[in-house]
Amino acid sequence: MSAALVTGASRGIGRAISERLAERYEIIAVARSAKALEDVVRRIEARGGRCRAIALDVSDHAAVSSALASLEVDVVVNNAGLGIIKPIADMSVDEWRRQVSVNLDGMFYVTRAVLPGMITRKRGYVVNIGSLAGRNAFVGGACYSATKHAVIGFSESLMLEVRDAGVRVTVIMPGSVDTEFAGHTAGNAPWKLTPADVAESVWYVVNQPEHALVSRVELRPARVAHA
Repeated sequence: MSAALVTGASRGIGRAISERLAERYEIIAVARSAKALEDVVRRIEARGGRCRAIALDVSDHAAVSSALASLEVDVVVNNAGLGIIKPIADMSVDEWRRQVSVNLDGMFYVTRAVLPGMITRKRGYVVNIGSLAGRNAFVGGACYSATKHAVIGFSESLMLEVRDAGVRVTVIMPGSVDTEFAGHTAGNAPWKLTPADVAESVWYVVNQPEHALVSRVELRPARVAHA
């Protein structure tokens, strides 16, 4: 069975992606909390899937390289992300660095760990979960939006670098998703996308014919919030 590695897999979008891809792949679920990952493993195995957990901070380059470089995966989904939404004047240097280290550096570290094997095998899929914030601006989003702009640039440059080697790269850019991300409470915004919606978009792109590449997906709620 082919393997799919998903970061930020313990909750929200990452958990939904892991459960969806488990229908076809052995899941390597990566997140910081080993305890939270136990539930992901149980849920997938209860449905007849296969899942192994790796407790890992994706912003730690040495740890990522040690844990992932020897793995053979056909799909990697860089989903781990951090959002601290506040004006720049109120944001600490530590808060800025934490977002950049997870949202951008972590994506690079994980991709760099598994990409050489994909190139050697001449197959693989890199899916980066971006955001519509990567093309739009909003108050309090200077750092978060900057990292998501960077995700798009990274993804589209990488796509051009590796597609002749048989490796496909997609950036998926959801709008508002009903999760606990950035301090929000999940379940109180029925107009938003669900984590399952984003997971379905990942399933769609990795199941394209070998000669086809969906390089960018913009995913929006079908309705908008009303005051």
